[in-house]
Amino acid sequence: MIRKQILRYTANQRTNHWLVAILFFMAALSGLALFHPALFWLSNLFGGGPWTRILHPFMGVVMFVLFLGLVIRFWSANFFIRNDGLWLKRIGRVIQNEEEGVPPIGKYNPGQKLLFWTLLLCMLGLLFTGLVIWRAYFSVYFGITVIRWAMLLHALAGFVLVLSIIVHIYAGIWIKGSVSAMVHGWVSRAWAKKHHELWYREVTRDEDPDRPIRKG
Repeated sequence: MIRKQILRYTANQRTNHWLVAILFFMAALSGLALFHPALFWLSNLFGGGPWTRILHPFMGVVMFVLFLGLVIRFWSANFFIRNDGLWLKRIGRVIQNEEEGVPPIGKYNPGQKLLFWTLLLCMLGLLFTGLVIWRAYFSVYFGITVIRWAMLLHALAGFVLVLSIIVHIYAGIWIKGSVSAMVHGWVSRAWAKKHHELWYREVTRDEDPDRPIRKG
């Protein structure tokens, strides 16, 4: 067991995250294949056009269900607190990796919280518009105008979601230790105190400093 470390993500949480990530890339690639003729060659990854049309909505539904697992687990940690506004005012120092004097924050910083709520809204948008345009089961219940608007909103939500995930990946790589935390689950006490001091204080309360901390 690694000593003097804090468990940030359990094995179940990490597995849930990576399953959502895999399904996101599959749904994104299949969606792009259906979005524009120039990208239709991506359908070869899924066995051709017909299979892409069949699999895409199912992958989207499964992704949403698994994403709900993350929402349930991390919901309470993503509400904004007073320090978040102060943190955002000093975002320049955070970007420069000079976090001394920056207000302490909880398990997630304001940027991560904004991303969380953006992802949730995009996922909900994709789910409901996707159901409207799902020809095999639901589109027969809607008029052509509703379907056209749903297709437009579906594409818009997908675009915002892809951009958000790009930001998520970049931020995870930029903040050293974030990716490894989602791989093996543990972070150092120094990392936790530097980037998420309020969370660090919470999970280290009354703990032996020489013993690993099994808290999320």
